[in-house]
Amino acid sequence: MRNRSIFVGSALLLALGSAIVLADVRPNGSVNVELQTSAGNIVLELDGNRAPRSVANFLKYVKSGHYNGTVFHRVIDGFMIQGGGLDRDLREKETLPPVENEAGNGLKNDKYSVAMARSGDPNSATSQFFINVADNGFLNREQSQDGYGYAVFGRVVSGQQVVDQIAKSPTRVQPNPLYPAMLLEDVPVTPIVVKAVRVVSENGK
Repeated sequence: MRNRSIFVGSALLLALGSAIVLADVRPNGSVNVELQTSAGNIVLELDGNRAPRSVANFLKYVKSGHYNGTVFHRVIDGFMIQGGGLDRDLREKETLPPVENEAGNGLKNDKYSVAMARSGDPNSATSQFFINVADNGFLNREQSQDGYGYAVFGRVVSGQQVVDQIAKSPTRVQPNPLYPAMLLEDVPVTPIVVKAVRVVSENGK
């Protein structure tokens, strides 16, 4: 049975430690962000009211160009698609310090919601995110095994068919380029590349 935890690589997290910092700007209202991928475009509506730390953190990576050239490196049909942290060579990109877990904000890991990926440390989310391709209630704080859950901070409002297409990508297991003894599971055979990410509207404007 596949591992249905949303874990990020450990190397950078260990280097960063467990410090938590807030982003400089805590957005109000909604922010729409477009992911231009090799499979098509996906528009996310980010909820800056209910997940201000996660949204501000995500927008920092967007505006710095961090996501450009990254890939959806873990894809499990019927579960989720994960990206935001590895380049085309599956090497981890440098990240900012992690943000506080906001999984208690009332937003749920429903189909087409977008949430922060993390390690076993509940407050370890940095740049990696995932889009649920099913209703994954067991990832919500109320139902999670660790009592923390995974913080949802937005939803897909356009490009659901692209998400579904990515979810059905053939995958394989391959060695981690930095740690060959460690295996990366559910890696798309054909890379799904995030070409660019941009903010398209804020507060409905």
